[in-house]
Amino acid sequence: MTDTLLIIDDDIRLSDMLRQYLSGAGFQVEARLTGRAGVEAVTRPAPGGASYDAVILDIMLPDLDGLEVCRQIRAHGDVPILMLTARGEDTDRIVGLELGADDYLPKPFNPRELLARVRAILRRRRDPGGAASDTLRFGRLEIDGGSRSARIDGAARTLTSYQFDLLLAMARNPGRVLSRERLMDLTRGEELEAFDRSIDVHISRLRAVLEDEPAHPRRIITVRGAGYVFARVQDHA
Repeated sequence: MTDTLLIIDDDIRLSDMLRQYLSGAGFQVEARLTGRAGVEAVTRPAPGGASYDAVILDIMLPDLDGLEVCRQIRAHGDVPILMLTARGEDTDRIVGLELGADDYLPKPFNPRELLARVRAILRRRRDPGGAASDTLRFGRLEIDGGSRSARIDGAARTLTSYQFDLLLAMARNPGRVLSRERLMDLTRGEELEAFDRSIDVHISRLRAVLEDEPAHPRRIITVRGAGYVFARVQDHA
């Protein structure tokens, strides 16, 4: 089955280049030049229109800010989002991840890297054997690798595909200190960029969703200068 991608970018030349490149890699690709058109394509598709497997979203758009587009798409559903950001704009990357983007890529970029990241997002989403259908329980927290869901007291918690993979990687190594580099290797399968702190943003999001008191976490603990540890004993059922 062919995966369908949506590009939301007002740069016509870049969109055409990406459409040709990604089509050549086996994807069906559509493009929208404005944020509003992109949101509508995802949230209100025409009869018989495409259901997208991933969205490539530029942060600089002529009408809606790319961050607002991300927020609206994420409010509608959990389609994976890869954001294109200006190099060096760390704030935009952090906010994008906090709003629910699965990954980001700074411009200018190599199309091969974009392709690799899109494939990684789709691979994580389908989880072909990567997350076994086991259920892990830590007090009130239940993590189901088969359905790719996390619940506290039976209530589902909303996580992006990448955030779930990060949670699962830590939960499968309870009590072990995992560095940022090791967490990146367990989730993306690629080396962490120098000074990249996206892991920290995802950890912050996980705490906001899973912790009773995010400022005083009991599930995901920071080990200063070393990384993070997922607590074996977190609370009582």
